[in-house]
Amino acid sequence: MINELNKTYEWGKKYPAPAKLNLMLRIVGQREDGYHLLQTVFQFVELCDWLTFLPNDTHDVILEDSISEVADADNLIVKAAHLLKRETGYTGGVRIRLEKNLPMGGGLGGGSSDAATTLVVLNQLWNLQLSPEKLMELGLLLGADVPVFVFGYAAWAEGVGEKLKQIIVPEQWVLIIKPDCHVNTKEIFCAKDLTRDSKSITIDEFNAGQTGNDCLDVVCKHYEAIEKALCDLSVFSEARLTGTGACVFALFDSESLAIEAELTLKDKWQTYLTKSCNKSPLFV
Repeated sequence: MINELNKTYEWGKKYPAPAKLNLMLRIVGQREDGYHLLQTVFQFVELCDWLTFLPNDTHDVILEDSISEVADADNLIVKAAHLLKRETGYTGGVRIRLEKNLPMGGGLGGGSSDAATTLVVLNQLWNLQLSPEKLMELGLLLGADVPVFVFGYAAWAEGVGEKLKQIIVPEQWVLIIKPDCHVNTKEIFCAKDLTRDSKSITIDEFNAGQTGNDCLDVVCKHYEAIEKALCDLSVFSEARLTGTGACVFALFDSESLAIEAELTLKDKWQTYLTKSCNKSPLFV
């Protein structure tokens, strides 16, 4: 099931680009081109970046709120807009405002989500009439995490993360910690001691509690701060790594339990208290 993208988008409104969590991550093989074959479960959270799209009288794609760490030409928002123009021959432009709330390099998919929101919203504002399947295909050219944000639902993912099947998982309170470090994803996936031959599991086995992350041991070996954050968070609930990190998270059955954990940890760590959701806020 792919989101039918039947929501009406308008110029000048703010649109969310939500964060994602990897509730499980297994590396089950490696392709000849070096890409790793995965099994993972994606779920969204209500913590979002926000994008506003404004008409532009020129042909240019202008990002009004640049990110100091990323050149505009390398920003996935700008790349997504240009990709739509190249694919369709559209000649108009756009001004894009970005309210950046998701931490950089945290494994929450912020850049990928920004790109997906750009693809989805501009497809309608520019009246390009590309199908959701085509937008997912284009998104994959920008990054392996982009398609799930276009897909719009919590998903069981395989391949390099692009083969998606809708899944229903509990929607819970989430406490996210962002340690003060940036994980080099390429370094982790190139590590000699990374597990690359995990046995594939089923959705039923995931639901029964197989929620491990094959990157965890290597990441903790390279980044002491992440190991410490996991240890501190695990006092309150099962602590997990999302993607290759740096963010770690824990799920809670009640708001009060999540708030208690945040109150204890917020003076030591950068924390985000939010809720998980099975449908992307972009399509709600």
